[in-house]
Amino acid sequence: MGSLLAMRAPTPPIRRCLLKSTAPARLHGHELSLVQSDQTTTTFHQSELDGSCLATMGLLTLLVHNDAIKTDPKEIYGWRVYALACSACFGGMLFGVDSGIIGGVLTMSTFKETYGLADLDGVAKANLQANIVTTLQCGCFVGALSTGIIADKIGRRYNLILAAILAIIGTIMQAAAMGHIAAIFVGRFIAGLGVGAASMVTPLYISENAPRAIRGGLTGIYQLFITGGIMLAFWINYGSNMHISGDAQYVIPLVMQGLPAVLLFGSMWFCNESPRWLARQDRWEEASATLSRVRALPATHPYVASEITEIKEQLDHERRLIGDAGFKDLMREMWTIPGNRNRALISVGLMICQQMTGTNAINYYAPQIFQNLGLTGTQTGLFATGIYGVIKMVMCGLFLIFAADSLGRRKSLLWTSIAMGLSMMYVGLFVRIAPPQEGEPVIPAGYFALVCIYLFASFFQWGWGPVCWIYISEIPTARLRGLNVALGAATQWLFNLVIARAVPNMLVTMGEGGYGAFITFACFCLAMFIFVWFLVPETKGLALEKMDDLFGVTELTKKMDDEETGSVEISEKNGTKAEEVEISRK
Repeated sequence: MGSLLAMRAPTPPIRRCLLKSTAPARLHGHELSLVQSDQTTTTFHQSELDGSCLATMGLLTLLVHNDAIKTDPKEIYGWRVYALACSACFGGMLFGVDSGIIGGVLTMSTFKETYGLADLDGVAKANLQANIVTTLQCGCFVGALSTGIIADKIGRRYNLILAAILAIIGTIMQAAAMGHIAAIFVGRFIAGLGVGAASMVTPLYISENAPRAIRGGLTGIYQLFITGGIMLAFWINYGSNMHISGDAQYVIPLVMQGLPAVLLFGSMWFCNESPRWLARQDRWEEASATLSRVRALPATHPYVASEITEIKEQLDHERRLIGDAGFKDLMREMWTIPGNRNRALISVGLMICQQMTGTNAINYYAPQIFQNLGLTGTQTGLFATGIYGVIKMVMCGLFLIFAADSLGRRKSLLWTSIAMGLSMMYVGLFVRIAPPQEGEPVIPAGYFALVCIYLFASFFQWGWGPVCWIYISEIPTARLRGLNVALGAATQWLFNLVIARAVPNMLVTMGEGGYGAFITFACFCLAMFIFVWFLVPETKGLALEKMDDLFGVTELTKKMDDEETGSVEISEKNGTKAEEVEISRK
């Protein structure tokens, strides 16, 4: 029976991808052991497929609707991959907490008095607030842009640990500033380096470890942790304002910015390196062992061997295109090969659109925006902001459970573009037509405007929030994945900075109550529908190694193969003719 099973075992075509491998013997060992130990593999399945795994698989089949979930082994959806994703996503919580804390801190009277905001007029106060907020974004932009190269050199895991250390240092400087505004600026910039680095590496790291059927949901956990961090920050601000007095009222929220960084630092020591990064370094034994551990399957299992094969084939395709390249060569590859250029431009476009929805305008300045809509008092504004954070987190969780890998990326972006645009347009028109009056109760139309803010948050979490991070981390070719995600993350932070710097002035100068700001964001949301309709293809359920097929890069390598085959045939014919001539002369 054992020999019969071995004969029927589907062996992946590993031999095809060994042309340029630095360790062919190891991979051939893979192929041989696949046939010899198939019976052991079967025993492993039975022992690993416990009740919890079966329950998880049953739930996934109900929630996830794509072809991969029907054909891939059940074992790969075990607890390991979820624990790995959640550990890395503390980098997303770091992003959310840092973004949410500062908006509430800026409204606290103790902070205003300590740092001189209480004595400034409207525009000067708005400028200083914007500068404090955007210093973080400056650091994030530098961190995200530079991390692409660093992550390719030292690996994804160590890069996340380094990001956590930078964020902790920046947090300590902010909390210990004690009235010195320069220390706040420097601390926020250093923290920004860590936040930006984590924002680039986290979705990349998860996408390179995740099974294809649930890659969207797992990568989207990053956005869930961002919203969880924002919610946590909002309630920290509310609790500090309610129950703490003196300088501790704002110092404690600033200290709490470091909590996700500590969790990220600790958890990443227990996680593995990305198997695809290990493969790029030609560390094939480690890549196979790591993939085997994450998939909860033996290295000899056909599924693991097949995935290793696909990784190797893609790397071979890339090396045929560009060879052993430096940074300039990689940039040339990104911008001169149409399929790669299109992916880079789509990544940039998605991240610009994500920020132009206006979501971070609300994240940073939610208490002030709620005051503009008629809510009075710092506590009331912070409470409304806390509810906003809860809604964002709950809706993001519902999206990841029910839609991320079922509805797909493209449809999610399309319908939420329209829904967000209409919600924001109503808010702008309300503030324009019936602006709230100080001391007057909020009218019914005003309460509906508040509801529209919450609806906007819900729609954002069902599309442009998580999908952008999922998309930019899964579409690049393996060789350019670090650079492409770095480019997308840096673009996100650049326009995040633009929004954070502009919104305080927009709320003061663009009409009474800042209605023009809301209408501007609404127009951008509606225009994004057109961008997605014509330029963004669906990637649901595709393996990372199949993205080259979707964007046409493999056609280029096939053409190169055909040309090489033709040249070889011609040279062989010429060689034969030469031999015939030589023989006839003799």
